Amino acid sequence: MIVAGLQLDLAWEEPEENFRRAQAQAERAVAAGAQLLVLPEMFNTGFSMEAARCAAAAERTRAWLAALARSLACHVGGGFAEPAPPDAIGSGARPRNAFALFGPDGVERLHYQKLHPFSLAGEARHYAGGEALPTATIDGVRVTAVICYDLRFPELFRAAAARTDLFLVPANWPAKRSHAWQTLLAARAIESQCFVLGVNRVGEAGGEPHRGDSALLDPFGVARASASERPAIVVGEVDAAEVARVRERFPFLADRRPELYPRL
Repeated sequence: MIVAGLQLDLAWEEPEENFRRAQAQAERAVAAGAQLLVLPEMFNTGFSMEAARCAAAAERTRAWLAALARSLACHVGGGFAEPAPPDAIGSGARPRNAFALFGPDGVERLHYQKLHPFSLAGEARHYAGGEALPTATIDGVRVTAVICYDLRFPELFRAAAARTDLFLVPANWPAKRSHAWQTLLAARAIESQCFVLGVNRVGEAGGEPHRGDSALLDPFGVARASASERPAIVVGEVDAAEVARVRERFPFLADRRPELYPRL
């Protein structure tokens, strides 16, 4: 499967403008053969703490993603803020930072809510964390999504590694921590022995520059494609059979002793 990360400069809290920018890149990516397109975290608004305002755009963002997937006959995933679930109560009633992936028929294939709100930036005060880590099979490739700060928590990747060929990591990761972003993407690929597609934004937000450094890494943590500093499309092939071959030749995951770890 050919995948593409769409590295965008996001317009602050302007969904329609971000739809326009993403549409242009999406069309170019599909022309290059991409079958799965991935947009950054909260691509429609930027990483804003105006949670209720951003969540109000959730339905039209979902509709736009579904329509784009249908019109381009590919899979399309992107991040956005969404309202709290109807049954949420108390502090859990805050909006969520979410990611949704739609198929060529416009039907949602994967829905994920960021498990770890970024407390350092105050995200935990405005958004509640999710509680599930779903995986979907897309054209024979098992896909699991996490969001930005989740990258710092290897427990998530360990929990899903055996059922995953490709981790998607949409993000708004600032330039001042770009070394950590690139290092952690490689580490998660190496330790999970699978592909990782990190899709970050570029441009400034609240005075913070973003380099992008979006990349597709293979099961050895080697970048098959990458881009920095400016809007770009990161394109490469993901092969579930390659993941299986690597894990068979180097059975590191099979050597884990999970029954022991809770006692340590």
